[in-house]
Amino acid sequence: MKASFEVAFQTTDNLVNPDLFLLFDALAVAIAAAIMDVQQHRIPNWLTYPAIVGGVLLRSVFYGWHGMIAAVGGCLLAGGIVFVFYTLRAMGAGDLKLLAALGSMAGPTHTINILIATGVAGGVLALIYVVYRGRTRTTLTNMGALLKFHAWAGLQAHPELNLDNPNTLRMPYGLAIAAGTLFTFINAAGRLHI
Repeated sequence: MKASFEVAFQTTDNLVNPDLFLLFDALAVAIAAAIMDVQQHRIPNWLTYPAIVGGVLLRSVFYGWHGMIAAVGGCLLAGGIVFVFYTLRAMGAGDLKLLAALGSMAGPTHTINILIATGVAGGVLALIYVVYRGRTRTTLTNMGALLKFHAWAGLQAHPELNLDNPNTLRMPYGLAIAAGTLFTFINAAGRLHI
């Protein structure tokens, strides 16, 4: 069965590239998560957990053991980096699991691209969100307080400026994740001249 998938998804002018197929799947999951994050303010487990398993399985089918290792590596890379922000209560668990799922589908190389592009998109969206909500001065003051706190206390959650505080301005970060995944997909497709 593995051989038939490898033959069907070889890189040619007429057939689909497996990495692009996996990135497309990651993009579909990211878009679905972004829609749910905007509408429901959460990214559900029923989306993220099957996506993690699906990424490992699909990479294994396309690339064998190397694909499985790459899927687990991408999942751990994304999940590990985002876990730092989760422990600081700066990101939610849904964002963490979504990025881990995208990492399992994308593999380590594309995961790095997704994380960087997501960070840039998140910064731009945060600026727009803060200005739109009229919270620019408060946000700048809070950023200064966060930097001062972390310089003094290290990597621990701020007692007031975190997701547990109901007064904290929350942005649906699923939008940034979807934008970062879209950028990575378009970039990969462009390099393949599709």
